[in-house]
Amino acid sequence: MNNSQKEIMLIAQEECAEVTQAISKVFRFGMDAKHPTEERNNQQRLTEELGDLICMIELMIESGLIDRNEMLHASGNKRKKLRSEEHTSELQSRQYLV
Repeated sequence: MNNSQKEIMLIAQEECAEVTQAISKVFRFGMDAKHPTEERNNQQRLTEELGDLICMIELMIESGLIDRNEMLHASGNKRKKLRSEEHTSELQSRQYLV
């Protein structure tokens, strides 16, 4: 792994933490809530953080760290797994896993 790839991985790791924090705020305060010093609500913040993470995933692909097809295959496998698990009844009833 070269220095550029290491930097991409480090930033991706930071973005994962920021997505985790944004999801946590949604659970604690709701999608529409916002901190008094923030202009964005929690939904907007989560959307932005997910966009940042997607950017880093794309850079991981472009730099050769991961293979796009293998990643998409893993994503499909996760959907199949979620379809078969009991705790996803709400997802299944809303047709998210079709």
